[in-house]
Amino acid sequence: MSSSATQRLQAVVDHTVSLAQDAVPKGAEYLLLVLPDGGKVTTFLATTPDGSHRISLNDAPIATYTISENQKLALDVSSVNSRYQGATDHLPRYPLITLSAPQTHPTRPTELSIANFWVAIYALFTLYNTQENIPFAFASVPNQAELKTYLITTGLAQHLPPFPAGSNNEKQKHLAHIVFMSRSTFWQGAGTTGYHSRSWNLVPQPPFPSVSSFTRSEKVIAMHPLRPQKPAPGTILYRRWCCTVRQNIEITYFDVDGVADGSRIGGGVSRHMAAFHRWHNDERVNSAWGERGSLETHREYVESLLVDAHAWPCMLSWDGELMGYVEIVFAKEDHVAQYYPAGVVPGDWERGIHVLAGESRFVGAGRSELWVRSLLHYIFLADPRTDRVVGEPSVTNIGIAKVAVNSGFHFETVFDFPYKRSNLIFNPRDRFFRRCKLW
Repeated sequence: MSSSATQRLQAVVDHTVSLAQDAVPKGAEYLLLVLPDGGKVTTFLATTPDGSHRISLNDAPIATYTISENQKLALDVSSVNSRYQGATDHLPRYPLITLSAPQTHPTRPTELSIANFWVAIYALFTLYNTQENIPFAFASVPNQAELKTYLITTGLAQHLPPFPAGSNNEKQKHLAHIVFMSRSTFWQGAGTTGYHSRSWNLVPQPPFPSVSSFTRSEKVIAMHPLRPQKPAPGTILYRRWCCTVRQNIEITYFDVDGVADGSRIGGGVSRHMAAFHRWHNDERVNSAWGERGSLETHREYVESLLVDAHAWPCMLSWDGELMGYVEIVFAKEDHVAQYYPAGVVPGDWERGIHVLAGESRFVGAGRSELWVRSLLHYIFLADPRTDRVVGEPSVTNIGIAKVAVNSGFHFETVFDFPYKRSNLIFNPRDRFFRRCKLW
């Protein structure tokens, strides 16, 4: 790449990085995000480029960091053992961030726990959300060896690939203390389960063993893996702070009887069931789903899904206020799998989604992309073997088509159900986490 082209690329990188950070005021404490467990993460950004920035959790400082003005680095992995190694100029370069632990003791800094270190990483990837990686080094952190091991063993970070023996040894030594923290692996949940309980996936489960099962129904005859047990009614599966609207999105397993929140009082209707029934009798929703009906009809509909091993009915909410509904299905035994084109095979752990935005005031203004991306995020977190998510919206639903594209889906083909013409859309795991538009 020519030097002028490289300069233009770097200018774009610098501009987008600055946009991410410039949204946060400098010289003042700012609520950056709220953790899934309710912890409040604030930042204090220095007013000068060479100043020290602070990250706090529930008003207690957990880390400080500086940003290098003259050292920008690129993570180059594809040129390993080639003449381009260490010499590529087409990759985005990001400034080195150096992190220190807070000095709460008069003479020495405090050790940084793994849980709080993860919070600091979360804060950095929120501030610098357009960066694919963060070049990173420790300064004054007493237990930095432990934390560096944590970064490398969990996949949260990696070193530059080693240079061939005898070449660039000085550069290798110079960069030995630097690692590159990965935005992709961070959002895949690296360094969460088994280390702390602050993950967006609130009920992480070990991968369910693979053993064959079988589905035979009016619509499907399929062999597929045995599916894991479903959550208890009202289980909150996922929670994530969305910076652009400054609210938490939640995904909750359907509670048809109001067991979890006690919302069905005196033989009444549960909160989930009442919202589901009201939404489906709204003309906007009915025009897309065609499920207008009585409360009894809607209860039977949901109950049929609750006993169906391949389908998870869930409710969506903003800060606890119900706003939508989703069905998460296993694609291999879903009727959509019969319409995959030649050469495209549903994966054993591939999931599908059917979505409904129930509350009109939460439609538009970018919110749909936020909750669709969050839904995809949960699905990919729930099982690392899920390599793809499929959707089949009606070809007449232009709004959801736009949301799908903005959330990483691509259009595979058009096909006909007996009751509608649909777009077959796919969102692969690799693309979703490469783009990582989770803000």
